[in-house]
Amino acid sequence: MFKKILIANRGEIALRVIRTCKEMGIKTVAVYSTADKESLHVRFADEAVCIGPAASSSSYLLIPNIIAAAEITNADAIHPGYGFLSENAKFSKVCQEHNIKFIGATPEQIDGMGDKANAKATMIKAGVPCIPGSKGLLKDLDEAFKTAEKIKYPVILKATAGGGGKGMRLAWKKEELEDAWNQAKQESKAAFSNDGLYMEKYIEEPRHIEIQIAGDQFGNVCHLSERDCSIQRRHQKLVEETPSPFMTKKLRKEMGAAAIKAAKAVKYEGVGTVEFLVDKHRDFYFMEMNTRIQVEHTITEEVINFDLIKEQIKLAAGHKISGKNYEPIMHAIQCRINAEDPYNNFRPSPGKITEYHEPGGHGIRIDTHVYAGYTIPAHYDSMVAKLITVAQTREEAILKMRRALDEYIIEGVKSTIPFHQKLMLDEKFNEGDFTTKFMEDFKF
Repeated sequence: MFKKILIANRGEIALRVIRTCKEMGIKTVAVYSTADKESLHVRFADEAVCIGPAASSSSYLLIPNIIAAAEITNADAIHPGYGFLSENAKFSKVCQEHNIKFIGATPEQIDGMGDKANAKATMIKAGVPCIPGSKGLLKDLDEAFKTAEKIKYPVILKATAGGGGKGMRLAWKKEELEDAWNQAKQESKAAFSNDGLYMEKYIEEPRHIEIQIAGDQFGNVCHLSERDCSIQRRHQKLVEETPSPFMTKKLRKEMGAAAIKAAKAVKYEGVGTVEFLVDKHRDFYFMEMNTRIQVEHTITEEVINFDLIKEQIKLAAGHKISGKNYEPIMHAIQCRINAEDPYNNFRPSPGKITEYHEPGGHGIRIDTHVYAGYTIPAHYDSMVAKLITVAQTREEAILKMRRALDEYIIEGVKSTIPFHQKLMLDEKFNEGDFTTKFMEDFKF
């Protein structure tokens, strides 16, 4: 087992990893930018190293600084969390070259799954259901028109190096395709320095359902059930839950088997997620594979009583998977609490938290790095906390979430708590009647 792990991340996920490391008897090293010196992950780590100024490009994304921090503290492993360098093949390779274990996927696995067009080709070869579309990258606009005619409109163009909804454009008919092409090209070039695009048939009224998987170095893979991530805005998830209210035992078995097949196709090692779009007929299609821990891993942990970070560390250390194919025995919901103004188009609201009170009680979990007096930097993602409720049934989990949101006090900055309060009272949400388009009609 590792003796000391450096966490190459910030905020709540860094603190989350630190907690499990301490429970495993492993020393921890936090890294931080000058903007994060007062964050709780810095306070609770055994050691902390400043790696640069506030801009992530000069700190959390600067590989030499992170490797230097690992070397001067004698860390023998690096946990990348999610975001930043967690799916960066170069970072994984540099860790290998410096004899530091990267707690995540290998460079080859990251490259194979990170490029969306290559990932789709791999999945088709492995027999995993995929959305009809181009065989690979589209070489020009003419090929885009021919592909669209073949798979029928509506179609969606996607950046091969994409993520977070960037480089994606929808065309409902032929007349819209050229504009969609130009916009997707421009955005993907600006965001990823890669304007490669591929095309897929646009699935109407879809659910976004993902399967949590784990694989070891001996070829064993298991799935740990599903999460429904359909409540999202501009392709950014807002609320996640497990089990999905749309799921059946038959569908879970089929999707679980497909996720295992996907992981085995790339000889996956570690904890990861296979994401699918599921149409209204419960036909499902591979969307992408995330070769890292997910923001919403919390709800899976709660419904199967299983520490995914601990499993991730053990798998990286060469242990066999201790999990099995799970079915959830409880129901859990996660609300992402962001420092944003929901009354003003979710505009980011950085600043100092003047008052802070967390809800408590049975079945409540909060993952956060903030406190009263903490100043939320303007330089990073606006998520400040994850509020999770777990209960015997979905109805009870929603009722518990309503109560928890009413108790949650964050003052000094705007937060998305009022949005979540309204969502938990929405009739369609309570009935489980929603798709990824839910937020388009949700009035706030």
